Amino acid sequence: MSGGVDSSVTAALLKEAGAVVTGVFMRLLHRDVRHQEEEARAVADHLGIPLVVVDLHAVFRQEVLDYFVAAYAAGKTPNPCVVCNRRIKAGELLRQVVPRYGELLATGHYARVVRDETGRCHLLRGRDQRKDQSYFLCRLGQDELRQLLFPLGERTKEEVYQLADQRGLAGRHGQESQDVCFLEAQRVADFVAGYGGTPPESGPLLASDGRQFGIHKGLHCYTIGQRRGLGLPDATPYYVVALDAARNAVIVGKESELYRFSLMVEDVHWQAGSPPRLPGRYLVQLRYRHPAAPARLAVTGNGLRVVFDTPQRAIAPGQFAVVYDGERVVGCGEIADFDAEDGAGQVGA
Repeated sequence: MSGGVDSSVTAALLKEAGAVVTGVFMRLLHRDVRHQEEEARAVADHLGIPLVVVDLHAVFRQEVLDYFVAAYAAGKTPNPCVVCNRRIKAGELLRQVVPRYGELLATGHYARVVRDETGRCHLLRGRDQRKDQSYFLCRLGQDELRQLLFPLGERTKEEVYQLADQRGLAGRHGQESQDVCFLEAQRVADFVAGYGGTPPESGPLLASDGRQFGIHKGLHCYTIGQRRGLGLPDATPYYVVALDAARNAVIVGKESELYRFSLMVEDVHWQAGSPPRLPGRYLVQLRYRHPAAPARLAVTGNGLRVVFDTPQRAIAPGQFAVVYDGERVVGCGEIADFDAEDGAGQVGA
């Protein structure tokens, strides 16, 4: 329980269904963690359930914050929510609370889990397509899915707000949690520069053909697809098209250079525990707000090669490519790089 509307309604629905419910609050590294804890306790008191506090700040720093900062320093665009769900919520938290307090861990994620006739669990998109969070749960496996409940998976956000009002929770729950909760009001660049006391170094700002336009402020200040803050006036805008950690260089180009047909994926995880039939055609989602697109997948080396039917914009190494078969999550992996054989898509050229 975070004190927010989703986890509050989740707890209320479980209690009404006859479950013996214990609220669990994760103490992490947020500056207002005490206030969040008070909000969660107020909701638990209103529902008449106990609340236990689990201090995970040390493992959160090691598994999520260190990863986040290291990825930016390496010229990647990380996804801390994917890592947190696997290593913290469905990792350390699950290991600590299920043996002590209950049989299952429920969260307020908008996703669904179904079991087939063999007992294998399948992760599906939430019914509310606008709030679907299956992308963030892509790293979970069978062991985790068997111990998790997502009571809001069949609900829409509007229905959840209505349920909160009907149960006297309006005004008691806190604000919506942010995608990157630990940033709070900070910019990514400020957080990364201040973490560990060693700000990333500046370096060359280059065109795709090698021309140098100037000096960048540090790789942590940029992400692929970025337009603002480059200081490069021209008839048509420049965008960040690549981050070269080996040269500590930011590569800029025109809109057409943002489009790619293919990419390479590493650290592949299959939710069923084994790969599907490959080569094969699936839907691939490149970031949370990006629509899944048809693509052909094939095994190559220790990873996957993904070739899309149509070029995709602003593919960012470090993000997760999540593979879907319809609404079902098949697997995922970290975007390693553009395919060396793939030129820009030349959209809009």
